[in-house]
Amino acid sequence: MLHTLPIHTSGSAPFDAALRRLAQRGGADLEVVAPAVREILAAVRAEGDAAVRRYIERFEQRSAGELVRHAFDGAAALGRLEASHPGLGEGLRLAAERIERFHRRQWQAELAHASFRYDEDGIRLGVRTRPIARVGVYAPGGKARYPSTVLMSAIPARIAGVKEIVLATPAPDDRLLAAAHLAGVTTLLDAGGAHAIAALAYGTASLPRVDKIVGPGNAYVACAKKLVFGDVAIDSIAGPSEILVLADAGADAALVAADLLSQAEHDEAAYAVLVTTSSALAEAVAGEVEAQLARLSRRDIAGASIRDHGVILVVPSEDRLVEVAELIAAEHVAFHVAEPERVMDRIGAIGAALLGAFTPVAVGDYLAGPSHVLPTGGGVRFGSPLGVHDFVVRSSVLRYSAEALRRQGATVALLARAEGLEAHALAVEARLRPGHEGGIPRAGVNKPQSGA
Repeated sequence: MLHTLPIHTSGSAPFDAALRRLAQRGGADLEVVAPAVREILAAVRAEGDAAVRRYIERFEQRSAGELVRHAFDGAAALGRLEASHPGLGEGLRLAAERIERFHRRQWQAELAHASFRYDEDGIRLGVRTRPIARVGVYAPGGKARYPSTVLMSAIPARIAGVKEIVLATPAPDDRLLAAAHLAGVTTLLDAGGAHAIAALAYGTASLPRVDKIVGPGNAYVACAKKLVFGDVAIDSIAGPSEILVLADAGADAALVAADLLSQAEHDEAAYAVLVTTSSALAEAVAGEVEAQLARLSRRDIAGASIRDHGVILVVPSEDRLVEVAELIAAEHVAFHVAEPERVMDRIGAIGAALLGAFTPVAVGDYLAGPSHVLPTGGGVRFGSPLGVHDFVVRSSVLRYSAEALRRQGATVALLARAEGLEAHALAVEARLRPGHEGGIPRAGVNKPQSGA
């Protein structure tokens, strides 16, 4: 039977082709938008606020108002939200509390290994950790509004000690203003798209530049983040949302289908993939996806995602299931198997592991606590979920006594000369001459001579 969601069995050519395409999916093709983004970045860098206002009118189809607000009444927005949408304000409060609780625990674990000093024979070594001074958080304003992204991005930054948190989002409504208030945002930039990223990265007359930009966005935002990297740090290049469901014969087909569609409705380019050891479950899930899709308000978006990027892969064993999951390296991995934690422990590359039938992606998106800002496009092979560790920087600390340098100086000079760096060697040897025993020349010793 043919389904919108295709089913391929291990060992077949379509299976191999689908797996190869998934394993090599990477991010979006940013070269398509790169010329336009480069033009925007250059204009904002040269003209500042004037260029940002021009691009707001051109791309956002609205008049540019007050670009930057260093004070905003988020508490009032939260009050209006609670009055107009009963339960929503309280839901945001609960989400903020849970996200903060999780990241405070993460911060305590981070602090345990963050800064240290130790001494060995006149040598003091260590690491000093401090928060990043100023961070920009980007929240999309296109197909949907995501107050949850504000909470998930800004709260870890605040807990890490970041003093200035700038939220960039176009025409923020009460949902985003309330989330900004709860998250500890200090400044609002009323702009979106590549021009907002440029303003954050380069600064304007009304907005000091930030040190790091985090948060997801469309292809223009992703391309802009990629191009400004180096002038500013970024979290990652966000691609389309993705879910990989791993299921055995005991899984509930309706719940598996619901999980696949929960990510497919994000974007036409989203990935929804099931890998299962059961052919019967594969058929049942494919049917459920079609039935549930018909009831969705965003069925056009979800349907395009399922049609273009959805697939069911049937494998003969758990070993093959694990192997396929490792190759795909998905942002979200939902475990609909009898022993989810045991299977999870066999897989290295996972962004967020959702264990068991009662853990839908949505709990991680909104309320559980860990940040939902995750690497996509296979980036979990080398990247991690956004957390407090993303908002600190480390400095190496070194101090040698005179005796320690005497012991090791000759070796350091030898290694420097082996690399052809004579000045390195001489900088060591200068300290080994008489009169430099304390690290600073004694008064009256080795003063420059006047005249020739």
